Amino acid sequence: MEANALCRISPLTFSSSVSASRPASLLHRRRPLTPLPKTPSAAAAIKSFPLTFSTLSSHPGRIFSFFPNPPPPAKPLSALKPLAASDSSSDEPPPPHPQGAKLVPLIISVAIGLLVRFAIPKPVDVSPQAWHLLAIFVSTIAGLVLSPLPVGAWAFLGLTTTIVTRTLPFSTAFCAFTNEVIWLIVISFFFARGFVKTGLGDRIATYFVKWLGKSTLGLSYGLTISEALIAPAMPSTTARAGGVFLPIINSLSLSAGSSPNDRSAKRLGSYLVQSQFQSAGNSSALFLTAAAQNLLCLKLAEELGVKIASPWVTWFKAASLPAVVALLVTPLVLYKIYPPETKDTPDAPAMATEKLRNMGPVTKNEWVMVATMLLAVSLWVFGERIGVSSVVAAMLGLSVLLLLGVLDWDDCLSEKSAWDTLAWFAVLVGMAGQLTNLGIVSWMSGSVAEGLKAMHLSWPAAFGLLQAAYFFVHYLFASQTGHVGALYSAFLAMNLASGVPGVLAALALAYNTNLFGALTHYSSGQAAVYYGAGYVDLPDIFKLGFIMALVNAAIWAVVGGFWWKILGLY
Repeated sequence: MEANALCRISPLTFSSSVSASRPASLLHRRRPLTPLPKTPSAAAAIKSFPLTFSTLSSHPGRIFSFFPNPPPPAKPLSALKPLAASDSSSDEPPPPHPQGAKLVPLIISVAIGLLVRFAIPKPVDVSPQAWHLLAIFVSTIAGLVLSPLPVGAWAFLGLTTTIVTRTLPFSTAFCAFTNEVIWLIVISFFFARGFVKTGLGDRIATYFVKWLGKSTLGLSYGLTISEALIAPAMPSTTARAGGVFLPIINSLSLSAGSSPNDRSAKRLGSYLVQSQFQSAGNSSALFLTAAAQNLLCLKLAEELGVKIASPWVTWFKAASLPAVVALLVTPLVLYKIYPPETKDTPDAPAMATEKLRNMGPVTKNEWVMVATMLLAVSLWVFGERIGVSSVVAAMLGLSVLLLLGVLDWDDCLSEKSAWDTLAWFAVLVGMAGQLTNLGIVSWMSGSVAEGLKAMHLSWPAAFGLLQAAYFFVHYLFASQTGHVGALYSAFLAMNLASGVPGVLAALALAYNTNLFGALTHYSSGQAAVYYGAGYVDLPDIFKLGFIMALVNAAIWAVVGGFWWKILGLY
């Protein structure tokens, strides 16, 4: 489950932020940072934080400096905040962790559902059962936004309410827990863990630093391209950010004297973080298996009658041209409007070569990971022709990793995000499916379509208006998948009622689901990771998020619109 981080932290405490969006067990290997000043305050600070940045690394040994003689950081390590907030010699007990639901968000979330249930008149065309379920669903969505409890816990309360109130029978309420797409998402988390555990993702990214790292812009393109290449086999944007790319960016930045939470951040770190953050959405949009929410979108589309033949290939063909153009444009645009102070990094390739030499040859587990992902991707592309579904392909891949010891069952059990995702995704998908079956979605979409027709809008105009509304309403969400579960079906139904071709509407909404992940510091899991690193100020996150949203909209509308016409999507 993707989470948000709303406070700035030093690099030593960064992994605690990552653990909010990825389980700490994912970040299992340790490797120290470049040598720290031997001061009592630094040592005490390290002891007081058992999870250091180095837990994100995948290989033992030091993080290499990519610059020969980096300037010293503007602040001594011991001065960074909030390190001083804790001291190993202090006997003061930590503040108690708050228990139970947050009262104000709880009251608001429940009140919204009660308002729909009792205060708003039920439309004539809607059954009482459907209206009761809508009230519970709206209250559940409100809780996802306001967070009175963790997402999984709040979703479970919503599920329980549907059964206690006899709105849905037990078997119907739990029917989505056998959904193939949801289990494919769960297994994708295990694949992501394999990339981090073996260190394969770190090795791939370091190769691109070696090949393209002579300038800051080249570094950015190297990191961007490497993420696009590993994305289809590592379908967690949060794991890619926290487990692979941010450790490399942090090492590069510190070596250049660019420190987080300091004015020197703009030397290099701010630009690299923003470039990687803003490019990640297009990497996720390029492949069906590059993000968990992509699979969920197509499942919801299928429930509304929009079935996409050869989904992996169709998705990639439609996304290929606009996504590649956006990936090439994004680092350059940010280089112009948010330039780094350090333009050249001539020693980075040599130091990347040294790092690769010290990492040693590719290990057996890395080769197994490569072969397994090639097998899985091949079956995702060609499996339908031989009767192998996407989830069966993923199950075969996971079985290989377990049999050969790349992953063990404890790795799977400790992947809390996977099991949490299973719980709350299934609840949302189940409720959304029943709302469709009971006629709520068709009633809502018909009402909106009538309003659009009254405005005398053609289907292309309605398509653009609905896509923009779906995109910018994400300012109210802290999760891409939560947004999909809440609104994807409704917006797709509105598109269909307005005359938009089904496959075009389904794919465009799904692509937008990836692109709006860089709007704010809380809009996705990778947003929490990159903002929490401390290199980018909050006003810059919002400003650049909005600017790049407009840039992406222009690229996908113009280049995508031209390409989709050629492909026959409309």
